[in-house]
Amino acid sequence: MSIIVQKFGGTSVADAAKVMNAARRAVAAKQNGHQVVMVVSARGKKTDELVSLAAQITEHPPAREMDMLLSTGEQESVALMAMAVRELGEQAISLTGAQIGIITDSSHTKARIRSISTERMRNALEGGKIVIAAGFQGVDDQFEITTLGRGGSDTTATALAAVLQADLCEIYTDVEGVFTTDPRIVTDARKIPRISYDEMLELASLGAGVMHSRSIEFAKKYLVPLRVRPAFCDGDGTLIAPQVDTHEAVVTGVALVRNESRVSLVEIPDRPGVMSQIFMRMADRKIPIDMVVQNVGTGGLAEVSFTVPESELAETLTAADESIKELGAGRVEHGTNVAKVSVVGNGMRTHTGVAAQMFQSLAASQISIGMITTGDIKISVLVDRDQCDAAVVAVHGGFGLQKGKADSPSVGWGQQSSSTITDDARGDLERDVVAQLVSMEDIVVSEVQLDSEQSRVTIRNLPDESGVASQIFAAVAEGAVMVDMIVQNIGHSGTAHLSFTVPRDDLDQCLLLCREVTEPWPDVEISHERRIAKLSVMGIGLRSHTGVGERMFRALAESGINIQMVNTSEVRMSAVIDEAAGQQALQMLLETFQLEKSASPSR
Repeated sequence: MSIIVQKFGGTSVADAAKVMNAARRAVAAKQNGHQVVMVVSARGKKTDELVSLAAQITEHPPAREMDMLLSTGEQESVALMAMAVRELGEQAISLTGAQIGIITDSSHTKARIRSISTERMRNALEGGKIVIAAGFQGVDDQFEITTLGRGGSDTTATALAAVLQADLCEIYTDVEGVFTTDPRIVTDARKIPRISYDEMLELASLGAGVMHSRSIEFAKKYLVPLRVRPAFCDGDGTLIAPQVDTHEAVVTGVALVRNESRVSLVEIPDRPGVMSQIFMRMADRKIPIDMVVQNVGTGGLAEVSFTVPESELAETLTAADESIKELGAGRVEHGTNVAKVSVVGNGMRTHTGVAAQMFQSLAASQISIGMITTGDIKISVLVDRDQCDAAVVAVHGGFGLQKGKADSPSVGWGQQSSSTITDDARGDLERDVVAQLVSMEDIVVSEVQLDSEQSRVTIRNLPDESGVASQIFAAVAEGAVMVDMIVQNIGHSGTAHLSFTVPRDDLDQCLLLCREVTEPWPDVEISHERRIAKLSVMGIGLRSHTGVGERMFRALAESGINIQMVNTSEVRMSAVIDEAAGQQALQMLLETFQLEKSASPSR
């Protein structure tokens, strides 16, 4: 008998009528022949109420006691839900995280799941009961109650679906599904019927607030099909599942992270070990670094910039100052009135001109770009925060993502059933889950990839104004040259430096196009390196696990390998190095992340 996990958020169980409505959905699923596990959040504003009560008593509540307090919200909800299910004629049992057997580490208020027992849940399901699980909570090895932090109930639901090998995990929420962008910013944004794990992971971590990235990490890691559905109607919502190759949209969505801060370490030594030292300082403080940009150094000096949540800025600046003191050179600069706008889509892997279209859309709205970084399926730019909404509107319209457009990602994406996993894959999955129960939320670096068939182009002293990047990448796109890594650091003294990589066979044509388009700017300098190596570390949770970059750069530093360029995404961290060091670097990273062999080159 198939298993379905249904998760209901706080707004979906805010009062008795909504609790009964959620219970009816679970009962209907059971009567349709499924075994059902419900995961329930605290009702409505219950968590806010409990936090407020604690604040009235003390300004500094102990983390342990906050977990003890906040976990009561879910316990109230599951008990009420069990009563509702029984009132509708089905058997039910409510279980806390401890009663299920959700074991976490001891990080109060932000615990990570280590293992989950399935015995009690399976016994209840086989006995004909609907299992109603408290989201957001577990216990550590000492039976201390812990909570999972932001997005904890989504994480609970996806984790339970993983260990039970559920056929589907439904996330009921107060929105209709996943949209091409935030409908509060773009009123004609459209709902996406289906999206891949990687696209959703990028969008979730970039500010698309439907689901938290940790739950998407679980889903991808254990091949759990997710469906985000509206709790207030019978809509199909959005299916989050493995990538399909038919009718692939070039761009799926546009995401915004509004409250970013930018930190730059400038005039630092361009030598092996520098990036490792910087990232080690950040990892020690568990600072979630985003949008890392390092451009090609000059005159023995380099510059690295990255963004962090605004709430982490003070701690980040302290760590950056320590790095500068240890390096014995350089200075720290920062900016606060910035936001990150990103486009995401699997189709970027095979289509030229995506960067050009994005930059043209921004230039047409007179929006200047501060930084640029790219991933395999993502392009991100840093803009002034007071222009970020306008930037989202411009880019969303530029790619024709609004309702009624024929090239919308919805066209050609039919609804698929939850049976997206083959029998062989499910058997492999079951063995994989059992093997990894002791480390369910550990970082998974699944692959280290070496690409030795690209070249690097660097353009210095470009005017630091809107429209410049647009002109360059439009010219390159017209020449049908596929651009891979793009790096632009923050501009200084009215000029900016831009680097990108292209297939080696296209280098000469790309240089010709760049010289033609930059001819009006006499101070521009174009340089290139024909033979480079691009190393990429790929996996799940690269951003939420802060030590991955530090381990990658430390391994390269210990081999005496200097890094020329860096950029990052949610599922990939890439660095350009000298081609001669490619194979040595690859072997070091394989050993660092305990992988047996490399994948085929990406080109």
